[in-house]
Amino acid sequence: MTLEQFQEDIRQGIPDVLPPKVEIDTTVSHAPIRKDILNADEKKLALRNALRYFDTKHHAELAPEFAEELARYGRIYMYRLRPKYEITARSINDFPHKSKQAAAIMLMVSNNLDYAIAQHPHELITYGGNGAVFQNWAQYRLTMQYLSEMTEEQTLAMYSGHPMGLFPSHKDAPRVVVTNGMTIPNYSKPDDWEKFNALGVSQYGQMTAGSFMYIGPQGIVHGTTITVLNAGRMIQKDENDSLAGKLFVTSGLGGMSGAQPKAAVIAGAIGIIAEINETAAKKRHEQGWVDELHYDLDIMMNRIRKAKADKEVVSLAYVGNIVDLWEKFVEVDMYVELGSDQTSLHNPWAGGYYPVDMSYEESNKMMTDNPKQFKMEVQKTLNRHVNAINALTAKGMYFFDYGNAFLLEASRAYANILNDKGGFRYQSYVQDIMGPMCFDYGFGPFRWVCTSSDPADLDLTDKIAMDVLEEMAKNSPIEISQQMRDNIEWIKGAKANKLVVGSQARILYADADGRIKIATAFNNAIKEGKLKAPVVLGRDHHDVSGTDSPFRETSNIYDGSSFTADMAIQNVIGDSFRGATWVSIHNGGGVGWGEVVNGGFGMLLDGTPDAERRLKNMLFWDVNNGISRRSWARNEGAVFAIKRAMAANSDLKVTLPNLADDSLIDGLI
Repeated sequence: MTLEQFQEDIRQGIPDVLPPKVEIDTTVSHAPIRKDILNADEKKLALRNALRYFDTKHHAELAPEFAEELARYGRIYMYRLRPKYEITARSINDFPHKSKQAAAIMLMVSNNLDYAIAQHPHELITYGGNGAVFQNWAQYRLTMQYLSEMTEEQTLAMYSGHPMGLFPSHKDAPRVVVTNGMTIPNYSKPDDWEKFNALGVSQYGQMTAGSFMYIGPQGIVHGTTITVLNAGRMIQKDENDSLAGKLFVTSGLGGMSGAQPKAAVIAGAIGIIAEINETAAKKRHEQGWVDELHYDLDIMMNRIRKAKADKEVVSLAYVGNIVDLWEKFVEVDMYVELGSDQTSLHNPWAGGYYPVDMSYEESNKMMTDNPKQFKMEVQKTLNRHVNAINALTAKGMYFFDYGNAFLLEASRAYANILNDKGGFRYQSYVQDIMGPMCFDYGFGPFRWVCTSSDPADLDLTDKIAMDVLEEMAKNSPIEISQQMRDNIEWIKGAKANKLVVGSQARILYADADGRIKIATAFNNAIKEGKLKAPVVLGRDHHDVSGTDSPFRETSNIYDGSSFTADMAIQNVIGDSFRGATWVSIHNGGGVGWGEVVNGGFGMLLDGTPDAERRLKNMLFWDVNNGISRRSWARNEGAVFAIKRAMAANSDLKVTLPNLADDSLIDGLI
């Protein structure tokens, strides 16, 4: 397909002449068949909802086809509308557009659906089993058409993948406002998602899937590396002790979890990862994100013994169930230093977690044919999973929850996961590591994408960022010196670690000051012609301010507010009028539907003074909003960080907490 044909295909939106019906492509990974949850009247409603995208002249042809999709897959994906062109992060100038900001969003949408990126590309799922960009291909086509027509005096409203339309606005307004899964609180259980998604009226956007900000497994690998490094520091005997020869055992080689083997290697450990989906395991192996695949546990144990003895830095994947792997470690009595889990337990009944003693295919069949039995098998497996972990922690393993709802779902399965006080036996990584060491000080997963799609531009941005951080490190306070050193080492080794999958993107943990200085330097490089095209800024929703999640991002907030969502809502509203190019707010993400409210942004830097004004205003708020909330919760690091921010900016005035004496309170109650 020529560039002109590609551009015309986008401009036409939903074609007037329907493309032919297509068969399922068995060469790509597909989403599990979803639960048959709708009654007869609701199935009729789902069909009516799907057909409203099309001229009535097509209804007689499409209605039986959509009814068949709903019956077979539990959803209406509209497969025949999937475009024939390759969906990938092309150069920004390849996308037909009137607004450069809109073209950047088209690039980011396309990256989320790239075969190299997306977990189930034909079902528009980017990661996590159900993290959707759109609900169906009509929504994709219509959205891309709107973006190709948009001016910088318009804003596109996106309702859970549905493009409601272009509305008049102004050049400083966001070009796109995204909401995903924003249901009434009483209707936010997993089965509510199943129902609303089957009806075509809501979707689970995860975090960066539905907000067009996913950059492949690299997007979490820096945070995972920081987590593994600091977990290692927590168990080290002295400052010269390293992770060489030590095991980090976990699960998952999907869109997010696939970062774990790479992070383990960067941290200098032996990464041992289980993945039950062979397609996912092979994909990560082919991409160089995991070194070896193993199918036999006895052979694998011998390989691990050799790796430990030789202090290799290597990643080994077991293609099978994580519980079998954990139980094997118990059986052979091998010492494991670090353990975690990244199965998609935010989605335990619909493909996020698989029962032990059953094949992947058998599990997928039971999931739809007998969901009640499937749930029982999952909960039995969770009990075995926890028992094996408990046996290994009793011998000294440090285990942490990786924010995937493992502790939560294990407790709901009545596994032996609670301590004597009724709390969890194990801390989440945010409680022990990410919260006090990073988020409280304003450090989080800042990222950027070079819209030229030229690796040379990415190389230059790496150097710019490294120069900025090295200059900042000269005068950084002792409280954040370790963070600065880790981040400088990360960016120095970023290219050598071969992190890019999809768009020319980089992840880098930075605080507000670092983000602003790096972004300003990028904007200047664009203005001076050193970078060939604009740069998109963004971040993971898993950040200082973007997410309210009591079992993950806000799990180290202990003033009783961890179950509130004011911070995430304030954040997205504040970003929207401070200069973001697009903003998003989601129900769910990470720990699961109904358990989290999270949001994000995208910002295009084009070398103009307007871009510099926006970045300084918005990035400052986007970080310090969360620091102020964490400070009010009496987190020591956050109190330090917000005082430092106020000293640097006279327009910032934040309410600080006064600490009550414990003996005074204890004497009263």
